[in-house]
This record gives sequence, C-alpha cells and structure tokens, in this order.
Amino acid sequence: MQEIWPYLGILAALCVGVVSPGPSFIMIARTAAAGSRADGLAAALGMGAGGFLFGLLALAGLQGLLAAVPALYLGLKLAGGLYLAYLGLRLWLAARQALQVDLQVPVRTRRSFALGFATQVSNPKTALVYAGVFAAFLPREFSPVFGAALLASVFVVEAGWYALVAVALSSERPRAAYLRCKTWADRLAGGALMALGLRLASSARA
Repeated sequence: MQEIWPYLGILAALCVGVVSPGPSFIMIARTAAAGSRADGLAAALGMGAGGFLFGLLALAGLQGLLAAVPALYLGLKLAGGLYLAYLGLRLWLAARQALQVDLQVPVRTRRSFALGFATQVSNPKTALVYAGVFAAFLPREFSPVFGAALLASVFVVEAGWYALVAVALSSERPRAAYLRCKTWADRLAGGALMALGLRLASSARA
C-alpha cells in the first residue's frame, strides 16, 4: 500500500509531460492524417514502446549514468537532434507531392510502429524527464510487482494518449482539412521538427 503514492506521483507527472506538444505529437498527427487510422495507432504503440524503454532504463538508474558520463548525454542530444531534423527535412521536401489516400491499400503498420518508436527514443529530453521523475518519486526499495505495474502503466499512458490523437486526426473531417492544405501543413510540421532538432543538436556543445 505504501507504494501507491510513488506510483501515482510518477504517473501524474508523466501524464503532464505526454500531453505537452512536441516532436512526438507532430509525428503522430501527420501519420494519422496522411495515412490510415491503423498507421496512426501503430505509431502510437511505437511511442508506448519507447516510453516503456525509458521507464525500464530509469528503473535501472538512467539518471545516475547520464550524470556520471556527461559525454553520453551530449552524444544523445546530438544524435537525437540530427535525427529529428532529418525527419523534418524529409517532410518539408515532400510537402508539394500530391497525396492520394486509399484506405483499401494495406497499411504499413511495422514501418509506422518503427517511426513512432524511433521518434520517441531520439528525444533525449524525454529520457531526462523519465530519469528525473523516477528519481523524485521512486522509493529506495520497491517490489517486482511495483516495477512491473509501473512499466505497464507507462506504456498505457504513452500509447493511450497518442492513440486518442491518432483516432481523432484520422477521422474524415480532420483528414479532409489536412488534404486541403497539405503543402503548408507539411511545411509547418517539417519546419517545426527541423527547428527542434537543430536547436537540440546545437545545444550539445553546451
């Protein structure tokens, strides 16, 4: 029973973080609007898997590792920032390409899952959020049941939120709105990703 408060504290803090707009939200929104609902949901599951991985690493002492090896964190910032900028550039360059949405075509859920997972784990700020939140709330000693329940809940929070976003933005009206202004929507999303990525990569020198 004494483990319930750390459990609720960690989940509450992560819920606040997950609903904050960022690269993950941009990727899910674009995937759901441009592809199928299944694509969006697969990407959401990839986000959940990335959150699960961060939670597992945080339980294993991620914060201590990053503090002990500053170069590791700087490397993560550089690699993650460049990856986000690369995704943004691809999106920007493809903005003028016409998009034909055919919901009868088999979806590429594996690719969407991998994109969601890669986008999640490429952001070292997310790693720091998990490390900080777990360090603040995690009891010095905890049971295996607590750890398993916490990791399962982390997956549900991450995947659940982005699944809601995917379902909402893959509906007919949001999809039609996206297709009407695809060029500018993709340029806006691509520019935002490039800006976030380059800012993150440039901060690796600090």
